[in-house]
Amino acid sequence: MQDEVLVNAVDIARMADVGRAAVSNWRKRFDDFPQPAGGTASSPAFSLSEVERWLRDHGRYVEVSPLERLWQRLRSSTDDLRLGEAVTHVGAVLLGERPKLDNALVGEIHKVGRMHGAVAAFDEICARYIDLHSRRLLITPPSVARLMTAIGGTAGGRILDPACGIGTVLLESHGSRVSGQELNENAAGLAGVRLRLHGYEAQVEAGDSLRADAFGGTQFDAVVCNPPFNERGWGYEELTSDPRWEFGLPPRGESELAWVQHCLAHVRPGGLVVIMMPSVAANRRPGRRIRGNLLRSGTLRAVISLFSGAAPASSGPPDLWVLRKPLEGDEPPSDVLMVNAGQDLDLAELAWRAYGNKTELPENSRVVRIIDVLDEEIDLTTSHRVVRQEPTSGYFALSDRLSSVMEELRFPRIAARPRRDLAMTNLGELVRAGVVTVMQGPPKPAEGGKLSLLTTKDLLLNREPTGRTDVAPGIVRIAKGDVIASLLLTSGAVPRVMTRAGDVLGPQLLLFRTDPDRLDPYFLAGCLYSESVTAIRHGSMARRDPRRAALPRLPIEEQRRYGKSFAQLLELENTTRALREISDNLVVAGIDGLLEGSLTPE
Repeated sequence: MQDEVLVNAVDIARMADVGRAAVSNWRKRFDDFPQPAGGTASSPAFSLSEVERWLRDHGRYVEVSPLERLWQRLRSSTDDLRLGEAVTHVGAVLLGERPKLDNALVGEIHKVGRMHGAVAAFDEICARYIDLHSRRLLITPPSVARLMTAIGGTAGGRILDPACGIGTVLLESHGSRVSGQELNENAAGLAGVRLRLHGYEAQVEAGDSLRADAFGGTQFDAVVCNPPFNERGWGYEELTSDPRWEFGLPPRGESELAWVQHCLAHVRPGGLVVIMMPSVAANRRPGRRIRGNLLRSGTLRAVISLFSGAAPASSGPPDLWVLRKPLEGDEPPSDVLMVNAGQDLDLAELAWRAYGNKTELPENSRVVRIIDVLDEEIDLTTSHRVVRQEPTSGYFALSDRLSSVMEELRFPRIAARPRRDLAMTNLGELVRAGVVTVMQGPPKPAEGGKLSLLTTKDLLLNREPTGRTDVAPGIVRIAKGDVIASLLLTSGAVPRVMTRAGDVLGPQLLLFRTDPDRLDPYFLAGCLYSESVTAIRHGSMARRDPRRAALPRLPIEEQRRYGKSFAQLLELENTTRALREISDNLVVAGIDGLLEGSLTPE
């Protein structure tokens, strides 16, 4: 059975903890490298057992974990178009169901489930599937999904996502009951299994939500949706007289406005809809009548501009529209919130909370009078409405800050030497040997309290903890020398060796606690950084698997020498990142000030 399992160059690189180029070089340099056993000329596949034998013979073998072996078995069992169905079957087995699968494969799934736990095992398999099909699946980034559900107030409610994909947004909802519909049958099946494994009471139906609504007549506490963009075949001809078009018949080229009204038809009075929209939907002329009606009725409550990549279906930065279905007798509000959040998702949530509580708004957000928007264009583009920082003072403050940071630049002393191939190990082996312990805090720590909480944004910005939490089961206290890294490889956060104790580990972060006599924490931090850079280069959106991080086998004295250089380089990365951000803002402030007349050339 093992000989039937095939792997490609990317799989071999991951198993051996090397780059894909190294596998290509091995094929050219070594005559005994296994010959292709399948695949195509441009993407050959090799026998896993032959590859393992070759890696052992050449001293490059890294133990293939049972989970990795299961993933390769799944990939070899079907073609890529039906791989999602195979992943769904894995989830069904872990749920205690019995789909039609080979008995040996079922046993392998149960073994991996016992080793890792059913949820963690399935999440890892699912992450590999998402990584492989990231362009085809168009997954909402988890951070954006969390923002959508936080703004929508989905926790504890009955929630609908009518374009749910594989359930990414619903997975972050913490709803009491969740429902979804998805056009692709395999994706719908996978979404249902994911949600049930994570403890949700879930109903996910396959089908076209606009043409064949699986939840017709049902209203929910909140609706969250990241619909397909620019779909000209959404059903304009068949649905012309549909009762859902309360705010106007969506133009043929404005499918997103059909989705907006579909979502509103499914939310109870007083409930919220949070929907992703392409930025052009804010100002396209054919949609102005519907935009105007949404504003006049007080239904559209906020437009929040995000960053490129927040909606993989969009080539540019998308917007979040927040809509509230009015209660009977409600007085229509006179204003709408506009936020230019970009990458700062915390700002988006903070602005929405402040707007609802009628407290002071953060910068890059503004309350706009609806009457000021109801002109001929009804343009909801946030950059036209949000007042930017006064450039005069900003320019000189940024200049001073730039000079100060440049003085902090320090370069490590590193010498050239002939290249050498280092024997490698991985974190999985070191965990099993008791050299390092990996910990993760609760996904939703209590808000407020007396304890300092290190957040993902704190790690990204290299600052002290800004969150607050309280003592609760499952919290992880940080000790001096612990290495903290982001759970998401592509977050851009630099791993940090902590210099103080007592803070609490926030969600989406991993803590690595080493035996300092056998593994230097700064050496580990440099290796974790290398792993994240590799993921970014390959465009991976998978969650971090600690067993994949590769480390050279070095004596502790040599680790400490390397660790000192790694620490200096990571500090240099943080400093240069600050320089890039300050210089970008300085250029914008200078040009704006010169054009607006508040600055003048000398």
